[in-house]
Amino acid sequence: MSRIKIVIIMLMMTVAASAVTPVKRWGQLQVIGNQLCDSKGEPVALRGVSLGWHNLWPRFYNAKCVKWLRDDWNCTVLRAAMGVCIEDNYKENPEFALSCMNKVIKAAIRNGIYVIIDWHTYYPEKEEAVKFFGMMAKEYGKYPNVIYEIYNEPMEDTWESVSDYAYAVIAEIRKYDKDNIVLVGNPHWDQDLHLVAERPLEGQTNIMYSLHFYAATHGQELRDRAEAAWKKGIPIFVNECAGMECTGDGPLDMEEWQRWTDWMEEHRISWVNWSVSDKNETCSMLIPRARKDGHWTDDVIKPYGRIVRSNLRKYNP
Repeated sequence: MSRIKIVIIMLMMTVAASAVTPVKRWGQLQVIGNQLCDSKGEPVALRGVSLGWHNLWPRFYNAKCVKWLRDDWNCTVLRAAMGVCIEDNYKENPEFALSCMNKVIKAAIRNGIYVIIDWHTYYPEKEEAVKFFGMMAKEYGKYPNVIYEIYNEPMEDTWESVSDYAYAVIAEIRKYDKDNIVLVGNPHWDQDLHLVAERPLEGQTNIMYSLHFYAATHGQELRDRAEAAWKKGIPIFVNECAGMECTGDGPLDMEEWQRWTDWMEEHRISWVNWSVSDKNETCSMLIPRARKDGHWTDDVIKPYGRIVRSNLRKYNP
């Protein structure tokens, strides 16, 4: 075979491989034991980024941004954080919120990546959440791309109250969507996994429990708590994490962040970094002059964002 033919075949194989999107590769996700698995029952870890609050950074909620994060940052999952508190939130301006969310969800489906529909608040809003997630499940439940995050970060709720809330919202989702993954929060900013381990939800399938950490604040004590819950069979999904203090600001703790990354990789636990936004704080990955549709060069990506991008390109297949 001539050298030219070999080169052509290799190029064709490269193009074919690049066309295999995360959803084509893994299909319908499922939870087996404490592990997120693909449609064949093989363990899988998703890795990606979270968009900032839709009501603060709506400009990044667009299809071109989604495609850029898939193609250039190598994201296999995106989290769309729909603000249900702070000004101009979903309750105050539902049409705008749904417009933002629908753009991202539809773009994720077209681009073959997974998307977390995040009810981003710190306070229980059960009636509104039931209606919202019923609407989302009815519209998007047929797509394997969708993951439902039904309560971002419970602050002062008890695990009993969060459980009651979760049962109600999950029941509504399952009317229309029997199998997509549901992420359930837990008290104190998704850090009380020991309470989950003592009394996990009953009679539910394909649910996972949220864990949030900020490496400069949360270290070995929280990892030990999460490890103990994981060993008891609790499936964990790190749907928000970052390398600085829990305020979202302050210096990065790279050593602790690497310890967290090593722990998640060892356990095949999915992780999502916070956030695609342009606030003057450490956790915002971009500066204000960054374009809304991606095409970001290093000069508009802040140091933390460059590290996140590098990690995603390193760890994602």
